[in-house]
Amino acid sequence: MTVLVQGRPRPAGTALTVTAALLAAATAVVAGLAMDGGQRLRVVLPLAVAAGVLVAVLAVTRFGAYVLLMLAVRSCVDLFKLSGPTAGTGGDGGSVRVLDPSTLVGVLFLVTAGLWLAAQARARGRLNSSPLGVALLLVGATGAVSALGSARPLSSALDVLRVLTVVAMFLVLEQLLPDDRAVRRVLLAVYASLALALGYTIVASLLGSPPSEVKGSFVRISGPFSQSTTFGRYLMFLVVFGFGVYRFLGGRARVALGALLVVSLGFLVLTNTRGAIIGTALGLLVVALLHRSARLLAVLCVAAVAAIALVPAVGERFAQLSAVRDVGGDPTGNTLAWRMAYWSEIVSLANQNPVTGIGPNMTQRATEEAKKPHNDILRAYVETGVLGLLAYLAMLLMCLHTAALALRRAPPGTLARGIAVGFAGCAVAFVAVSAASNVISNVVTLWYFVAFAAAASAVARGVVLGSDR
Repeated sequence: MTVLVQGRPRPAGTALTVTAALLAAATAVVAGLAMDGGQRLRVVLPLAVAAGVLVAVLAVTRFGAYVLLMLAVRSCVDLFKLSGPTAGTGGDGGSVRVLDPSTLVGVLFLVTAGLWLAAQARARGRLNSSPLGVALLLVGATGAVSALGSARPLSSALDVLRVLTVVAMFLVLEQLLPDDRAVRRVLLAVYASLALALGYTIVASLLGSPPSEVKGSFVRISGPFSQSTTFGRYLMFLVVFGFGVYRFLGGRARVALGALLVVSLGFLVLTNTRGAIIGTALGLLVVALLHRSARLLAVLCVAAVAAIALVPAVGERFAQLSAVRDVGGDPTGNTLAWRMAYWSEIVSLANQNPVTGIGPNMTQRATEEAKKPHNDILRAYVETGVLGLLAYLAMLLMCLHTAALALRRAPPGTLARGIAVGFAGCAVAFVAVSAASNVISNVVTLWYFVAFAAAASAVARGVVLGSDR
């Protein structure tokens, strides 16, 4: 397999990449029409198979181009989701979830990434590795071990598979980022995904059908994702990292990123996702402090006031933190008080098997309320036991360590510094939000988080990136 980011793309590889992208676009248009006619399964699957065959060929012949394409289009794959939401039902989507395009994309990526990594290890004698990569592998391994003892091993295995795609993405990107050109191409693919996600949301809104969901008394924008919380966390990571690198870009790149960030902030507020909004504020605070930017701090204050004044629902949503909600009560009042009560209820589930836990994705099937833990640290303990908890805590620690190392080694005034600062903000946001949300469940958002982590790891290894200005 050849690697696009390590050399100049061949004409045949470029043509194949463009063809795959066009087929993905055609799939989106035709599938969208089919959904309006109520024929999701009948139309989406044949098109998904056709697109999958071409993408598989691309993966085998131009693996680097395939990875970039996956990063660029993954934000919109959930538009073709066949299974419905499972939160609060105790179900897992059944066999339909297995046929979701996102699952098929994950399986294809996991297989091709595994083969490619094995080939790289054989050719080089060893793979580039980092402490964060090892910690991610431990998270995947402890999840796999826990799934063996799960009451629903197939359901748990599917959850482990999704997490393993995140691990594979990080390991692959660590190998594909040997220089600054490679890092720039990966970041371009990531923000191309943001342009697609925002473009879809804007067009759908202008056509009178804004992608949204109703939760309690609030209407919340969900973008190309099935849930507003997923859209909010996706925007959180891309906004925080974007502000980190913005000052080191120049010309059209800076203008384009600035426009994306402004629109992203607007939609982030409209998702009305408290955790993502708080996480973004914390991440941007870190970025402002590391950049020593009083202007960004002022912008944060103005944006917070404007958000509450222009979108009253945001203020109402945060006001619910002081409300009281009994377990099983009104979904609108999903407050911190409820979460703390739920945490005290589910922590005892780990007593069934304190070493390896009750199995990934099993908490919502073991409680009356049928909800996930809303705390990834507690979830790691309950579902994967003490071993999984230690692995998850190690991963969080290694995220912060990677950010600190990148900050220490990034030359001042370069894009490397922006990457280090941006990932530091993302890492702090991830740790904070993970303590009160189901971030580890949003695999699609983690793809982009580990893309930023891989870029920061490249900086920590000494890959120097200059300024575009």
